[in-house]
Parts: sequence; structure tokens; C-alpha cells
Amino acid sequence: MVAEPGGSMDVRDDGAEVAPEDRKPQSDEARSAFVPPAGVERPAPPEEEHPTSEFALPSGLRAEPGPEPEGSAFAPPATYSAKNSPPAFTPAYGVPLVRLARDAPWQDRMRTMLRLPVGERPVPEAPRKEDESGPSVPRVLDLTLRIGELLLAGGEGAEDVEAAMFAICRSYGLDRCEPTVTFTLLSVTYQPSLVDDPVTANRTVRRRGTDYTRLAAVYQLIADINAPAHDEQAHEVTPEEAYRRLAEIRRNRHPYPGWALTTAAGVLAGAASVLLGGGLTVFFVAALGAVLGDRLAWLCAGRGLPEFYQFLVAAMPPAAMGVLLTLLHADLRPSAVITGGLFALIPGRALVAAVQDGLTGFYITASARLLEVMYFFVAIVVGVLSVLYLAVQFDAQLNPEGVLRAVERPVVQTLASMALSATFAILLQQSRATVLFVTLNGGVAWVVYASIAVTAGGSAVMATAVAAGLVGLFGQLVARYHHTSSLPYVTAAIGPLLPGSATYFGVLAIAQHNLDQGFASLAKAAALALAIAIGVNLGSELARLFMRAPGAAAARRAAKRTRGF
Repeated sequence: MVAEPGGSMDVRDDGAEVAPEDRKPQSDEARSAFVPPAGVERPAPPEEEHPTSEFALPSGLRAEPGPEPEGSAFAPPATYSAKNSPPAFTPAYGVPLVRLARDAPWQDRMRTMLRLPVGERPVPEAPRKEDESGPSVPRVLDLTLRIGELLLAGGEGAEDVEAAMFAICRSYGLDRCEPTVTFTLLSVTYQPSLVDDPVTANRTVRRRGTDYTRLAAVYQLIADINAPAHDEQAHEVTPEEAYRRLAEIRRNRHPYPGWALTTAAGVLAGAASVLLGGGLTVFFVAALGAVLGDRLAWLCAGRGLPEFYQFLVAAMPPAAMGVLLTLLHADLRPSAVITGGLFALIPGRALVAAVQDGLTGFYITASARLLEVMYFFVAIVVGVLSVLYLAVQFDAQLNPEGVLRAVERPVVQTLASMALSATFAILLQQSRATVLFVTLNGGVAWVVYASIAVTAGGSAVMATAVAAGLVGLFGQLVARYHHTSSLPYVTAAIGPLLPGSATYFGVLAIAQHNLDQGFASLAKAAALALAIAIGVNLGSELARLFMRAPGAAAARRAAKRTRGF
């Protein structure tokens, strides 16, 4: 209806305009059934008139923020509040998916999973090695513990032992398992589901032995058990077959007889004396002292004496041979004879494993290994110190400066370092196929060390760390190529870098009542030993940069407990 000009219009409750002539009251029949009576509030429009997206958040619910980057150490930590608790549903951006490359070595894949929280580990693949009734849980756990025992007794690091145990459990369908490794105790826990009781088994490691051939065989067994299902050439290893192969590995004889080990100990000491400037006569005298020490140590072991006394007795004959040359006024280098005999006794393998466990977060195992190294080191010091103290009483003129005087004979010393590494590999019972690489790796380590410390006049500690880093880098790359442990390719190669001369110089100074000078030299020996261990571990970590990571989102997170809050 259009109003006349100058007229006024009223508005009804329903929003329609009413002319003045139409303002009279209307009857109930004239009123629409859909128009509310006067005095009644107009109802809200129906929901269909205001459609919303099905993806819109309901009223009163806040959207969850996206993942925040790692905050600064100075940012205040977030606190939990019951009133403002985070939502308990899967976030819109989802949970980061970790995909493990199938062609990556099982060591890297299992280590990646172990470093992830339990809730963020990828869903396990369909188990391949189980029948319709499922695997026998106690039998699989026992097999896992027995294999882990051989690895830990052979000197393998705690993290690598846990990765091997985790790989075996997952290969037989036990994906919800947690292995735990300490210095003498292995345990593994498996929980079928959240409502079932967990099953836990443990095993104690009471005897340790160095046999890298056995260690390589155990790694081969683990690789066969963990072979991917899509590999047509892979042979499915049942638990019964794994038990049979494990028994064969335990019964397997060492690759080298006892006389070969004794001869290797003598050649190792002679080669070490040549590194320090000795000649052919010094080589044979040092070899004779090391052979006598090795035989005395075997005699003590046969009588059941602890290793502390075995190391103590083994360190005495080389020191006695050096003192004898001094009393005979022979124009030789007695200090080189004594130092050469110490190279075969310094526990470099245990030291590298101890530092590796500490750097990977296994502090209890690292502390126990370091304590073991300290006991062996004290035994060597006591054995040499006892002989040197008697020599001082007989007015033996032992000159410590001969040990520290650098001698440049590049070709002879390089060959001596290679011979030292080769004989060290024999003492470690390595496979003959790995001796050649270890020999070359030890020669490279000595060339790098001598170039920095002798030719360039640099720091001995820095030169040792750099050379050990190259040893760890090359050893880790070759080990990943063969899908085996890196110990056979690394341990013997660090032989030329062991701090034998610093140890002897410190012991001699203490015997001559120069305590400050003696303890300073022993501290230098400890620094050199730590440089070797840290360099080897750093080289191993750098080797992973040359290999494809098994999981893009599996980077290890920093531990906030080390940041001061």
C-alpha cells in the first residue's frame, strides 16, 4: 500500500506498513494464523534460515592451536589447568607420520623407533613370522635376551643392544615391547594390550669375552630375522631355527689359537715401541716382555683371579725389561720398551663403549663402564709402579724425556702403526675378512695424528680427536655397508692412538716422587683417552649424514631436563 503525500504511516508488529485509514481493529478471522498476537514476542527465525558449515566449530568450543616450535630456554613453561585443559581429540593437523625406509639398515630403523615416544611410534607392519595361534611370547622374549646377552658381553653399546632386542621382538609380532639394558642386567617387557597384564623377563650378564667373530655372526642372525617381508631372497627364520643358530654361535671356536694370540701381543708391543723411536733390538725386547706378561695373565686367569690382578701381573714384565736395559747401560730406549708393553693393556674398547653410552643417555651403564676402565687403569699403574719403584731403589737412571721426544720416521712409523692395528685385530678375535680394512684404517689414523701433532706441532689431544673421528667415520660407513657392528672396524684401528707414553711418564714421575708432574701426566693420558672415545663417537654420528634417514620426522628431541628447568 502506498501512502499519500504528507500522510503518515504506521508499522505493524510484523514489519508491514499500515495506512491511517486501515488502523481500525481487525477481527480474528482477518488476522493471519502466522502473525503473533499483540504483546507476544516474535519467535526467533528457524535454524534453516541460517545454515552453517558442517566443519564449523560448535558454540563454546575453541580451536586447538597448531604445533608450536621448540621454545626458547628463557620462555616461561606452560602450566596445566583443569579448567583450561587441552581437548582430548585428535588435532586437525593430525599426528606426524613417521615412515621408515625399508632399505635402511635395521640398526638405524630400530634406533629411530627407540628414540621416539611410545605414542608417536609408527604402526607396526603385519607380523610375518607367526602362525595362526600367534608367537610364543616367553620363547621370543628368552631368545631376545640370549641374543642381547651375547652383544652386551661382546662390548656392544647399550643403545645398539636395545635396538637389536627391539628388532627381534617386532620381527616376531611383539610390537608393544620395551627393552632395558644396564651394565649387567637385561630385561624386556611385553604388554599384549591395555587390559592385559605385562610379561617381563630378564637375564644377567656374568661373563664377558672379546670375540668379534662371534659378534659379527650374531649381527648376521639378527639381520636374517629382521629381513623385510618383500625381499624374495630372504629366508624366514623361525624361533626354533634362531635357537639352533644361536647355539652354533656359542659353540663356535675362536678363529685364532692361543699361540697366535700370544705372538700377536708380542708383535703389538714391538710395533708400539717402534712408533716411539725404537729400533730392531727394542722391537724384540718389547715383544719378549709383552709375551711374558700375556702368559702370566693367562696363568692368573686359569687360577680364577679377577681381571684386576691379571692386568697388574701383565704390566710387570714389560716394565722389568725396560729396567733391565737401563741397569745394563745399553744404548737403547728403555722407555720405548716399557711404553710398548702398555699398548696391549690399555682398555680402549671399554673406554669407547663407556663414552658412547654416556653420549646416548645410558648414564648408569656408562658409569659402570668407566668404573671398570678406572680399575684396569689403576691395575696397570700399580704393576708398572711396583717395578719402577724397585728400579729407583737400585739407582736405575730412567730418563722420561726419551718418551716425549718426537721422532720423525714417516714410512717406518706408518708401517708400524699398520702392524699394530693388524695384531690388535687378532687379539680381538676378528674375522680375517676385516683385518685388512682395520690395518689400513689404523695407518690412516697414525698419518693424520702425526701430521697434526708432530709435523705441524699442534696439540696432541686435538690430533688424537681428529684421527679418532676419521676412524669412527670410516668404520661406521663400512659397517653400515655390510649391515654389521662397527666395533670390528673401529676398535683395533685406534690402537696407535692409545696414550701409552703419557701413562708411563706419569707412573715414572710418581716413582721418582714428582707427584705433581706425575698426576699431570696421568691427567693428560685420561684426556687423550677421552679424546679417542669422543672422536670415535662423533665420527660415527657424522657417518649418518651420508646415509638416508629412515624417518623424516624422527629427529631426536632435546632433553629439557638439561636446560635448567
